[in-house]
Parts: sequence; C-alpha cells; structure tokens
Amino acid sequence: MNKNEQEFLVQKIRTQYTEKEHTELDKLKELDRKVKKSANVFAYVFGTISALIMGSGMSLVMTDISVMLSIPNSMVIGIIIGIIGMFMAIINYPIYKRILDSRRKKYAKEIIEISDKILKG
Repeated sequence: MNKNEQEFLVQKIRTQYTEKEHTELDKLKELDRKVKKSANVFAYVFGTISALIMGSGMSLVMTDISVMLSIPNSMVIGIIIGIIGMFMAIINYPIYKRILDSRRKKYAKEIIEISDKILKG
C-alpha cells in the first residue's frame, strides 16, 4: 500500500469519528425525505394489502381451499375478492401521487427558501 492509499484510508476512517456540521444541504435533504416518506410507506403497505387480497381471491378460484373452508360458490366469491384487490392495486398509484402532492405543497415554501439560500451561497 503506497502513501496516498494510506492517507486516503486514514481520512476515510477519520471522517467516521468526527462530528459532522449540519449544513443547509443536510436540512434540504431531510425535508425532501420527510415529504416522500409518508407517501412511500402508504404505497408499500396499501400495495401489499391489495396484492394479498387479490391473491386470496385467485386462490379461491384456482384451488380447493374453498372445499376445506366449506365456502359454497367459491368461484363467484373468489372473483369478487380478486376484483376488489385488483381495484385497490389500480388506485394505489393515484392515491400515492395525491399524498405526495399534498406533502409537496405543505413543505414547498420551506424547501424553496433553503434551496435559494444554497444556490445564492
């Protein structure tokens, strides 16, 4: 290992143990994460639930689970449950966009102010 590689490695390790200054850029990144986080969490949770519901409907239609559960007319019930899950999956993105847009409107003024400060120096 040559001297330059050693210095680089030492600096890399050293930065892990020094306290960072919190800059305006850090604040801007944090606000951006705050805006997107709730919309992303909703989309993942709602999408997972809708996929499970749709899969449950498909299982009723395609397997013998309905016989074990003593569900009469499983084809119709399975199709209805599958369509409900599919509908939920379809509306997931528009709801996500609506949540994201409302969060952007809520924090837009603060983000614009901070970004203007950073750009002006």
